[in-house]
Amino acid sequence: MKPWIKRSLIALTSASVVFGSLTACGSHGDHARGWSEERVSEMRGKAVKKISSKLELNAVQKSKLDVLADELVASRKSVRGESGDFRGDLQALIAADKFDRSKAQQMLDQKTQALQGSGPKVLVAFADFYDSLDPAQQKQVREKLERRGHGWWSRG
Repeated sequence: MKPWIKRSLIALTSASVVFGSLTACGSHGDHARGWSEERVSEMRGKAVKKISSKLELNAVQKSKLDVLADELVASRKSVRGESGDFRGDLQALIAADKFDRSKAQQMLDQKTQALQGSGPKVLVAFADFYDSLDPAQQKQVREKLERRGHGWWSRG
């Protein structure tokens, strides 16, 4: 197989995985129409409230968690892009007899740039939040991650 074909197939597969993951995350629980801004805001509030309660955060820690949640929401918006309709964008790529490679590459580039732009801000916000936790709270976070379940949303 020619190297450029192999690289293209790997890039397309990677893009499919990324786009599929983003679509799954963006429409989880509301597949018909995706999540509205109100729904995202509501879920952000619930997550902050639950995490704050489970970790018994003080005011400073809660404000750092709020910053992290805001950065995650902003990152989500930038990765979703202008249309926010991944399924429609994908259908447009395969609407003709030939796959629109240039449009697919453009979509991949846009999402990659969005992640590169917002990723560092999310990492800094997470680091600030995590570093503000005391050792017992940090241990709780690590234990939740080790369970590999639904994290903060699990029962109990």
